[in-house]
Parts: sequence; structure tokens; C-alpha cells
Amino acid sequence: MNVRHSGIGMTSQRTRNRLIERLRVQGIQDEMVLAAMNAVPRHIFIDEALSSRAYDDVSLPLGFGQTISQPYIVARMIEIMRDGSPLNRVLEIGTGCGYQAAVLAQLAREVYSVERVKPLYERAASYLKELQVANATLRYADGNTGLPEIAPFDGIIMAAAATHVPQALLEQLAVGGRMVLPLGAQEQYLCLIERHAQGYRETRLEAVRFVPLLMGKA
Repeated sequence: MNVRHSGIGMTSQRTRNRLIERLRVQGIQDEMVLAAMNAVPRHIFIDEALSSRAYDDVSLPLGFGQTISQPYIVARMIEIMRDGSPLNRVLEIGTGCGYQAAVLAQLAREVYSVERVKPLYERAASYLKELQVANATLRYADGNTGLPEIAPFDGIIMAAAATHVPQALLEQLAVGGRMVLPLGAQEQYLCLIERHAQGYRETRLEAVRFVPLLMGKA
């Protein structure tokens, strides 16, 4: 594996371990999620000029008006979606640089991730290939419509803030499945949606800040 940025001290396991300990202190309790975060080298997905901050708990710019989410938010959203249960087929809306897809691939049998910005989609695909992630499939498409041909998904996670829950994604969530997404325009919050045989249950969680979910491809 050709690991980029190898000369900057960011590949050290100690650096990654410190991040994992910070996540524990912040309240992440799912050891499977922490192990997945520890296994994925975040610096691979970040521009070399910013890679000295790769294991800080901050979001960083990716270009094209997009960001890589801070590690705590990635861990928190996956922990909520997983709820201590094995994941079979997961859908991610907003691939970005591919980091969250790589983490999800450690935890789910199949990961499908949709990105609307073509240069980001291409970059993420190259990063996942570099890391030999075989169970994540990327699609260049509008995330608002999901992937109906592959549904149902037992987990759906969205990396951009919607003003409402896209109906297509509700329909693609399996019974017993969980979707986690940021909702809101000026004031955003994490939202958990659980699908039961009788319908959907929505739970409002903590305040967050994400880039907005946009329509169409770019």
C-alpha cells in the first residue's frame, strides 16, 4: 500500500491512539466504533497542507464548499446508527473525501456511498482503492434520491444538513433500521429516525453544524 504523507509523523499509532482516548473522554462508548476509527488513517483523506491537523478533533476543508467532519461527529453518528448491533447494508449520503465510508466499511458488510461533486467522488474512490477497501461502493449521483435499486438499508447516515427528511430515504430504510442525519437550516440538530412495522419514530438529539444538502449533481 502506498501511504501518502508518510514523512509527517501522522502515521504513528500513538497519534491515532490519542484521538481514540479523546473520543472516549467525550462519551463515545461503542468499542467497535472506536476500533474502526483507530483502523482508518484519517491523514490519507486530507490535503497534505492540513495533514498535521488530521488527528485533531476538528472538521477540515476539502474544497468545493465541503468539509471532512470532525472525528467525534463521525464516531457519534455511527454509534447512534449502529446501536450496538451488526450492520449489514449501509447507505451514506455525502461521500466527501471517503473517510466516513472507510470507517463504515470496518463495521458493515456492505457500504454504499453517494457523492454529488464529481472531483470529490473521484478523489474518494482513489483513497479507498489505495487503502484496499473492498466492501464500499461509491456512486456519483444526487443523494436526495438514495439508491432505490439497492435498498433496503439497515443503516442510513447523511453527511449534509437537510431541511426535511427526504421521502426517498425513508422508503429505503429497512424495518428495524436506523437513519441518522443533521436537520435544520440556521439551527441544526442530529436526528435519529427508526423504522418500525407500525411506522417511523423521530428523536431529536444534540446541536450540530453541517454543510447543506444540495440537489442534483455538480
